[in-house]
Amino acid sequence: MIKNFFKTAFRNLWKRKGFSAINISGLAIGMASAILILLWVQNEVSYDRFHEKQDRLYIAWNRSVFNNKLQCWSTTPKILGPTLKNDYPEVEEFTRVNWGNDFLFSIGDKRLNVHGTMADTGFLRMFSFPLLKGNPNTALSNTYSIVITEKLAKKLFGNEDPMNKVVRIDNRDNFTVSAVMKDLPNNTRFNFEYILPWQYMKVRGFDDDNWDNNSTQNYILLKKGTNIAAFNNKIKNITIDHLNGREKIEVFMYELSKQRLYSNFENGKPAGGRIAQIRVFTTIALLILLIACINFMNLSTARSEKRAKEVGIKKVVGAQRSSLIVQFLGESILISVFAGFIAIIIVQLSLSSFNLLVQKQLFLDFGNLYFWAALLGFVLLTGVVAGSYPAFFLSGFKPGAVLKGTFKKINALVTPRKVLVVMQFTFAIALIICTIIIERQLKHGQEREAGYNKKDLAYIFLVGDIEKNYELIKNELYSSGTATAISKTSAPLTQGWSDSWGFEWPGKDPNDKTDFDRYCTDGNLVKTAGMSVVAGRDIDLKSFPTDSTALILNESAVKAMGLKTPLGTPIKDNGIDWHVVGVIKDFILQSPYEPMRPMVIEGPKGWFNVMHIKFNGANGTKQNLAATEKIFKKFNPEYPFEYHFVDEEYAAKFEDEKATGILAALFAGLTIFISCLGLFGLAAYMAENRIKEIGIRKVLGASVTNITTLLSKDFLKLVIVSIVIASPLAWFFMSKWLDGYTYRIDIEWWIFALAALLSILIALITVSYQSIKAAIANPVKSLKTE
Repeated sequence: MIKNFFKTAFRNLWKRKGFSAINISGLAIGMASAILILLWVQNEVSYDRFHEKQDRLYIAWNRSVFNNKLQCWSTTPKILGPTLKNDYPEVEEFTRVNWGNDFLFSIGDKRLNVHGTMADTGFLRMFSFPLLKGNPNTALSNTYSIVITEKLAKKLFGNEDPMNKVVRIDNRDNFTVSAVMKDLPNNTRFNFEYILPWQYMKVRGFDDDNWDNNSTQNYILLKKGTNIAAFNNKIKNITIDHLNGREKIEVFMYELSKQRLYSNFENGKPAGGRIAQIRVFTTIALLILLIACINFMNLSTARSEKRAKEVGIKKVVGAQRSSLIVQFLGESILISVFAGFIAIIIVQLSLSSFNLLVQKQLFLDFGNLYFWAALLGFVLLTGVVAGSYPAFFLSGFKPGAVLKGTFKKINALVTPRKVLVVMQFTFAIALIICTIIIERQLKHGQEREAGYNKKDLAYIFLVGDIEKNYELIKNELYSSGTATAISKTSAPLTQGWSDSWGFEWPGKDPNDKTDFDRYCTDGNLVKTAGMSVVAGRDIDLKSFPTDSTALILNESAVKAMGLKTPLGTPIKDNGIDWHVVGVIKDFILQSPYEPMRPMVIEGPKGWFNVMHIKFNGANGTKQNLAATEKIFKKFNPEYPFEYHFVDEEYAAKFEDEKATGILAALFAGLTIFISCLGLFGLAAYMAENRIKEIGIRKVLGASVTNITTLLSKDFLKLVIVSIVIASPLAWFFMSKWLDGYTYRIDIEWWIFALAALLSILIALITVSYQSIKAAIANPVKSLKTE
């Protein structure tokens, strides 16, 4: 029985090799696309859900009212974690994790800049990052102990045992390797190659007990059975109490497992986040797979007349409808197995490119039994979905009507096949519209005036002896003709590292909680970055000795403070009395899609982490970099020379939108391709079934154009219906997507017209090949076939 089934199935596949190839390739491409998307989705939804104690892991958040809106953020005071541990019995463990440090690691002659973090001793007990060597309870207990990843151990020590080896950090302190951690998985929010004890923060002067300083992330492990709602109510006023009511900031715990997907808040309540993107791409994956299945359904039912006699004879000799359903489903599952095998090959070949696009390290885990079980289920489900309608359709033929030759195809206005074709093209056209809108939004952001000149502008972090030798480095850069302007700043021009609502100025409303971006420069920032001065001047300590406390405002800050004559206005921050010497035009510090934020740029009494260099445009980039490296090697010889160009960093702000646009375009193209495969097959069957009609029409004088139009118009009608359905759907979903951007485009009518035109052209090209082929065939040969 089984042997006969396979023999029949293979015979049917081989008999119609062309259409079998269309079915298999369409399903394979659809399955491969769905697998790629679902790999990405699985990675996203599994973020930090692998920790054994993940149901008790929380991250501390703040909430407070700003401009009549309740806002939430996840940076809290450094002192919060230990206070919660000491004062609240519900807390089992805590750890603070800083934003990360790039320290110089020295071992003999080897020098490496390595990215890592600092954390409390509870880190290794709270999170399930397995240690290959060392004790998680004691690995971070000594101020000068260090935990390194397996990857870093290989870099530093090769094949030697790293345990108890000594590394020197930043040419100042020696650390002993106390543990080796397995490399981090690709589905965690943490990113480091080493962990230093939090006590070292105190050694370096990075720690503080200031309840006003919301600058780190506190992770909390609650004891089993703790009621989170009651605990949140208990701790909500902890900051308020320690500040004696000076600030109305409430604290609450939020599940770590939700942090990745549900990090957006509106009026103090969770309001989604990346989960919206997950839902969109999951829907796309399912719809692409459905479109591939629709191809199978359409081509299988289009061949109904070819298999009608087979069904009729089997029923006459006693076959039950259920056995025929099983046979047809079995054939579709067999095709799905072939397609699944090809899909896995396609996925494996395209994974490296896909990983570059989504900036992940996704992979097919062939050694995992769950992977094979999921793949088998996926293939079987696809086969059943694809074959379900054809199985019930074909098995439903009446043997009497079929064998008498009275079996006729119903030419109704609305048929399941037409509905399925409309579904295919509706989704494809909607994706084309979405791709155009995403591309225009990306271009809209890229063309927005940044407010400064990015050309030939680079920055270097103040590591090692750079700050100590800053004046010497600056003088040599100028004297060598390498730089035309230099400025020391608190952060790169493309990033905001500090903000505050604690500024004070004359006439400020005591209830005002406007949040300002805070930036620092030692002077010459306007010239270095090519900013536009609206009033006053740049900060210049050499020409104006009092500029150590000088301050520059942007236009949005002047407006937020309500200053009519800002120059000379005293502004207080961090216990320092600053005075305004200039006003500049707004420039983009963070997101190019958000409104300009008010900004305060403080002078030489501020703090500095970065050195910006405006290179001499008369020299080549290679020449400038070579000269700069030589100077830095002279004054900071222990550290590798590392630089960042501002224009490249600014371009990175568009990576998410760019990736989304490429993915939308890619899957729109695949959807169109799969749909056209089905359309091509249907057109071929239509031409084959109407071969006698075409021959008679040609004998009676019909031209090739007449026949081509006759055979094409029915398909074009379906595409036009798809356009009518797809346009409002795409408008609705893209309007929702654009609502997430303050600086956004309007959706214009021509986008829908362009998508419609493209869809009609693609459908015409697909159908026309078969139509013209049928139209130019010899009518004598066509009529002889009957």
